[in-house]
Amino acid sequence: MPEARGTLFVVATPIGNLGDVTFRALETLRAVPLIAAEDTRIAKRLMARYDIETRLLSYHAQSGPGRLEALLTHLRGGQDLAIVTDAGTPAVSDPGDELVDAWISEGGRVVPIPGPSAVLAAIAASAVAGPRWSFEGFLPRSGADRRQRLARIAGDDHGAVIFEAPTRLAGTLRDLAATCGGDRPAAVCRELTKLHEQIVRAPLEELVEAVRTGEIPRRGEVVIVIGPLRATALARDEGRVAIADGRDQVAALVAGGLHRAEAARRVAATTGLSRRALYRAADGE
Repeated sequence: MPEARGTLFVVATPIGNLGDVTFRALETLRAVPLIAAEDTRIAKRLMARYDIETRLLSYHAQSGPGRLEALLTHLRGGQDLAIVTDAGTPAVSDPGDELVDAWISEGGRVVPIPGPSAVLAAIAASAVAGPRWSFEGFLPRSGADRRQRLARIAGDDHGAVIFEAPTRLAGTLRDLAATCGGDRPAAVCRELTKLHEQIVRAPLEELVEAVRTGEIPRRGEVVIVIGPLRATALARDEGRVAIADGRDQVAALVAGGLHRAEAARRVAATTGLSRRALYRAADGE
C-alpha cells in the first residue's frame, strides 16, 4: 500500500476587502494542520476575522532552502498544507511557485482554491484590455529587459495588465506613453476592493498628468491596464467626438455665467472625460 502523502492547497485570499474570501478558502484554512503564509501578520488578520486557529509558518521570497525543505517534509509525512500570500493567489507575482513546482515534481497533489484576483478585477472594471490580453506582472526596473518588455507591449494587438508599486507609477506611465504612444487607451486601478478604490481610465498621456498633479495619488496597490494596439486609432476618433461633445457642454455652462474651470470640472464629473482635456478644448487649444 503506497505511503500517504499530503495535499498542497494553493489558496487565494482577499486583495483588500476581507469579505471577498470564499467559503471554500475558509473551510480549507480551517481543515489543514499548517498554513504557510507570506506574512504571518497579514494572515492573522484574516484568520482573526473568521476565527481560524490553524498553525502558521512564514514562507516568503527571502525564505531559505531550509524552509522549503521543511514544508516538503511536512507534505511527505502525509499532512496537508495550505499556502497563502498577502493578497490574491500564491505563485502569481507572489511566492509559491517554487513550492508548487517542487511538490509536483515529487508526484504530490496540488489543489487550487481560486478566489479574488486584482488582474480580473482591473480587467472587468476598466473595460480597456479587450477580450484577449496578457498578464505582465511587474516590469523589469531598468535596462534592456525593461525596454524589450515595453516594446513588446507597444506592438501587441492584445491588451496588457501590469502590476506596479506606487512609488514607480509615474515613471512606468511615462515609459509606457513614450513607447506605446500617449493616446494609447489605458487605466490605472488603485486600491482595488479597498476603502479608497480608484479607477481612472484615460489615454496614457493623461494618466501621466493625473499622477503628476496628484489626481491619482502615489499610494496603495496599483494595477495598470493597457489597451491593444488596434484600439488606439478607434479610441482616438471616439475621443475626438467625445471631447467635442464635452466642449459644447462646457461652452453652454460658460455662456450661462459659470467660470470655465468649474464648467470643465462639472462636465468631467458627469461624462468621465478628462477635466484637463475639456479645459484645453474649451480654450481652443
